[in-house]
Amino acid sequence: MLNKILQLLFIIAGGTIGYLYFPDLLEVWDVGGPAWLFPYLGMTLGAIILFIISYWLVDYIVGFLKIIEEKLVKAPVGDLLFGSLGLIVGLIIAFLVNIYLQDMNIPVVSDVLPVFVTVILGYLGFQVGFKRRNEFISLISVPRKEGKARDEKGGDGDDSAIKPKILDTSVIIDGRIADICDTKFLEGTVIIPHFVLEELQHIADSSDVLKRNRGRRGLDILNRLQKESLVEVQIYEGDFEEISEVDSKLVKLTKLLDGVLVTNDYNLNKVSEFQNVTVLNINDLANAVKPIVLPGEEMDVQVIKAGKEEKQGVAYLDDGTMIVVEDGKNYIGDTIDVIVTSVLQTSAGRMIFAKPKALEKAQ
Repeated sequence: MLNKILQLLFIIAGGTIGYLYFPDLLEVWDVGGPAWLFPYLGMTLGAIILFIISYWLVDYIVGFLKIIEEKLVKAPVGDLLFGSLGLIVGLIIAFLVNIYLQDMNIPVVSDVLPVFVTVILGYLGFQVGFKRRNEFISLISVPRKEGKARDEKGGDGDDSAIKPKILDTSVIIDGRIADICDTKFLEGTVIIPHFVLEELQHIADSSDVLKRNRGRRGLDILNRLQKESLVEVQIYEGDFEEISEVDSKLVKLTKLLDGVLVTNDYNLNKVSEFQNVTVLNINDLANAVKPIVLPGEEMDVQVIKAGKEEKQGVAYLDDGTMIVVEDGKNYIGDTIDVIVTSVLQTSAGRMIFAKPKALEKAQ
């Protein structure tokens, strides 16, 4: 269909050119004959010539248009919007400048220069709108969360100190962020970058079963956040095409929005802190809220397996904290009373050492 439309346009263009300029060409060649016939003859010849040329050019033009169409369809809405707005502003400025240039009536300059001014200012306007789109988007797409709690208490409702929370891929897949939002411990708007959504989709489409399940879990968590969570969830449509790594994009976006990066990625945490980006690490939060256990306390545990050392048994608390039970190998599968002997804090978490209460009494 597009081929036929382009061929029709070629025919119309050829007929128009022939109608307007063919009589002048015959006058230059001093060809005699009825002058009224020349325009119609030129229109016919022009239409035929460009129709023949169209068979050679139309496939290239259609291919070029399809490439442009694919790029425009894949481009984020924010890129198209602000690029177009920048182009329009550039063309308006060019129009105003060209009015002055044409009023000068300088030969050649008044006719040729406006074309260059239009092209240059239109290009510059598009580039400014496209490359600064993230700054423009951040001005209109990240409203601060209203301080409802403070208003209810009679406060001034100033929410300027509440920064948006930007979620990375790892914390979404982890899933605990949804529970944290439900408990109202996380304030402010939750931002889901579009490039994080794309990464989740790629993971969910992976041929590896484990990765695919992790990606689908992440998408389920996002749906839960958007539909059931008490916090406001927004999608950030912008992107940083000059940056390939998602982690680097997250750091730049957090700086741009003056927000807080929420993650449980150790490396991203360290890189962000090095660049003075505020980070909320879910793993640090989980370690901080684990119950404090002191030496001498008693607890009931179920020994589930043998430890690394001889006669040791291993048990776990509900939060996953490992308990090494001395002389607990003989109690595997049993629930026993133990007495805490020491607590060791490691980078991987907290480890508790204990011994059976029955052995303590025997001594």
